[in-house]
Parts: sequence; structure tokens; C-alpha cells
Amino acid sequence: MSKATVLVIDDDRGMRVSLAHLLENAGYEAVIAKNAHDGLEAIHLNAPDAILSDVRMPEMDGLEFQRKAREISHVPVILFSAHGDIPMAVSALQDGAYSFVEKPFEPRRLLGILKNAIRMKRLEDSTKLLQSRLAELTDLERILIGNSAQIIAVRDLIFDFAVSRANVLILGDTGTGKELVARALHDLGTSSTAPFVPINCAAIPPERFEETVFGTAEHPRGLMSEADGGTLFLDELTSMPSETQAKILRAIETKQYQRVGETEVQKVEFRVISAASGQMSQLIAEKTFREDLLFRLNTLVIKLPSLADRGEDVLLLLRHYMQRLSQIYELPVPKLTNDDISALMSYDWPGNVRELQNVAERRVLAERRGGGSVRLAIARQTSLQPFPGTLREAVAAFERELIGRAIQEENGRMDDVASTLGIGRRTLNEKIVKLDLDKDAILNS
Repeated sequence: MSKATVLVIDDDRGMRVSLAHLLENAGYEAVIAKNAHDGLEAIHLNAPDAILSDVRMPEMDGLEFQRKAREISHVPVILFSAHGDIPMAVSALQDGAYSFVEKPFEPRRLLGILKNAIRMKRLEDSTKLLQSRLAELTDLERILIGNSAQIIAVRDLIFDFAVSRANVLILGDTGTGKELVARALHDLGTSSTAPFVPINCAAIPPERFEETVFGTAEHPRGLMSEADGGTLFLDELTSMPSETQAKILRAIETKQYQRVGETEVQKVEFRVISAASGQMSQLIAEKTFREDLLFRLNTLVIKLPSLADRGEDVLLLLRHYMQRLSQIYELPVPKLTNDDISALMSYDWPGNVRELQNVAERRVLAERRGGGSVRLAIARQTSLQPFPGTLREAVAAFERELIGRAIQEENGRMDDVASTLGIGRRTLNEKIVKLDLDKDAILNS
């Protein structure tokens, strides 16, 4: 991260000097203004990453300054005052201030707030820069949105490999977009108008794998025949039955195969793109996957990064999906709060981009009731329980989840919870007792 610039506004010269010294020792570049009018001019001249402003100043106070600053910039403003009180703080935050600190403040606390404010500002700057580029991006970049070094490298490899007819192996965790990359390789290649035939090796029963892929006398149009002239995509490669691997290898090597139950040789021409999320080397060591087949499939290799390793791409992707889903559901695009961004960036995303899409959809749908948050949308994702074994257990689990969700969304206001659920307050109390729900635990989860 480059050196951040912080604008300090205070009519007290001693305070200006003290804050400038604190900021410079912490590694920031300090810009000083002695009043709010000079501060507004400094925003244009210095493009600060954050602003520290006193509230009590002559001519224009800090509250009016931060309102005017919002009209010309989205720089976070942190207000401080020796005369601060709760109404003043609430008013400042409602008007858009990032935070309010009362003098005398503890330096480490102030620097902590400042660090978070600058991080949020730079995330927003990165998002706006990337969003402004979307209109100029290729279809591939629209699929693989992001500006992290890892995803840029993936895009470069796709462009390089698309023009080749060599086989490609795509490696990545579940939900990282392996099929999207496979389709991009096909669509950008020389045979984009030819068939793209996906085979999910995990979805086909082992006993029916060969007839599904190669066809039979009764059903000659197997998937391999359908891929003739185009691309055969072997998804979930590690689930391919071991007894079929030799026949797949022969078909890839010779471009010939036989239908199940026939001796006549069929000729076929295709490119193979395959995808796997497991450790191929371990499967080969265990003799459950043929090494010679892997060597035929991994002429070229693309490794997809997990979402947790893509840094600020997470925020950009969430905004992208929320905007698209808001159009689909005809709902307002949710505004992200500081807590939303904190929850987004601190979560480890085990389900990768696919999980992020689900969280975006839940957050958008929550707008129908005018509430919700990213943190709550993530919590619903991670709180899924195994499916109950009996109808009674299923009903109880559903009611427990529904009531718990309503308690969180209504911040524990039980009359509103009952209204949201469409039941009476007495019925709600009876169900809470019957289901052994702990309201405080739900609100603190």
C-alpha cells in the first residue's frame, strides 16, 4: 500500500502540530488546514485518503464541513471534539461521518480508526476504478471479474491457451469457476461455433458411464459423438470410474472409439478440457487414477485461486452480483456499511465465488423487508444444519430457523417479530419456549 495522505483540520495550532507529528510517526503524510474553508480546498488539491476534523471551529464547524465534503468527495471524515456529547455524535454519523472521537483521545485508538477508514476508502476507489472499466472489458473479463494478481494471471493464460488445440487441465477448489473458464477457452478458440459438451463425471452412475459417453447400438449419440469437431469438457475428473479410464485414454490418443456392444470403430475429432478439485498426485499414488491419462490431459494447466486469496476482488464481486440480482428481482441495490465490508473481508469463503453469489442473493432479497446485512447473509449460509430425519423434526427445525431469523432482522423487537411471522405475540412466546430458543444468544450470534 502506498503512503496514505491524511488531511487535518483544526483552528488550534497546537492540536494541528500534535496530530501532524502523530501521523508522520505512524507513516502517513499529513496535510494541514486551519479552518473548514481551507479544508474543502485541500480536498481538491491533495486528494486525501481520510480527514481528521475538529467540530468546534469558527465560521464553519466540523458538522457543516463534513456535509459539504460529502458533496464533492467520498473521503471518510473522522470528527473529534472536546465538547462532544451523544446527540452530536449521532447527528454526525447520521450525516455521513465515518466516526466520532471525543477529546482527549487515545492515540492508538485514533490510529486504529484511521487505518480502517483508509482501508475502506481504498477499497471503494479500487471498486469504482474497476467498475468504470467494465464497459470496455471483453466477455472473458466480465466472467472473471477482479484485479488481483492471481485472476489477472488466469485471464492471461486463457487468452494464450484459447488459440491452441492442446488439452487443458483446470485445477481449483469447488466454486472457483472451473466450468466458466472451460467455456471461455472454447468460446475464444478457433472452434467457438462447434459443440461444447460437458461431462460431469460425478453425476453419471459408474455402471452407466461408458454407454453415456460412448453410446450404444440402440442410442448411438453418446456425448463423445456430440463433441465431434468441438470441445469435450470432463468435469469432476477425479470421479471418473477407474475401469473406464483406459478407454477414455485410447479415444483421446487415437481419436477413435467403439460404442458399447459394437465392434465398429467410430472416428471423432475434439479438444479435451478437464477440471478437478482434488489432489491428482495423491490419486495417482493410490492407483485410483491413471498417470498416463493425466499426462494426456495436462498438456496445459490453469490453476484457479480460491476467493479468500483474491483480496479486494471480494468486494468488487459482491457489488457486481448484487447489482445484477437487484435488476432481476426489481429491488434497490443494497448499500454496504462498514460492518458489511468488515464481514465480507474477514470471512474465509470455503464455497468460493459460488458461495459469494448465494450471499449476494440473500442480501438482495432482504431488501424486500427493508433490512438485512452481509454479516447476516453469511451467517445463514454457515448455519445450515443436516436435514432432519422425521417430519416433526423438520417442522421444528424450520420454525427454529424462521423465528431466529426474524428475531435477528427485527433486532429483538418481539412485537415486530410476531408481525413479521404473521402470528400473535402469545403464540410466538409459546413457540420460543417449546423450541428452547435463546433470544439473547440469537442476537449475539
